[in-house]
Amino acid sequence: MQSLRLATALLSGLVFGVGLALSGMLDPARVRGFLDVTGAWDPTLAFVLAGAVTASGLGTALARRLRRPVLANSFDWPTRSRIDFALILGAGLFGVGWGLSGFCPGPAVAALSGRSLPVAVFVVAMLAGMAAHGAARRVLLVR
Repeated sequence: MQSLRLATALLSGLVFGVGLALSGMLDPARVRGFLDVTGAWDPTLAFVLAGAVTASGLGTALARRLRRPVLANSFDWPTRSRIDFALILGAGLFGVGWGLSGFCPGPAVAALSGRSLPVAVFVVAMLAGMAAHGAARRVLLVR
């Protein structure tokens, strides 16, 4: 069962990466063009986001009708719904990083296939930031 779950995760990631490539979302200039609402605005990302929200909404509606997932014993639904400072800070940092670089984590990892040094530097910095966040969180939660 574990190998089937891993194979399914790999296949899902590959489909996601191919979708990002086909939609042009591996090009940071396209993402920055979407954020440039006062200049040469590129609406492509809006259509990609609309498609993703639609697919996610349909998938969630279907999942909520099932008793359990196909490859797991139970669903792992979010339990927190409160908007707090940490959420706002994290969303803000994500947005600033996304706007400056033109990448969010999924497209950045997918763009590694292009063997670009700036993309590799971004992914290394992203992983370092994740590690620093984990370390800071452990330190703050211990106290």
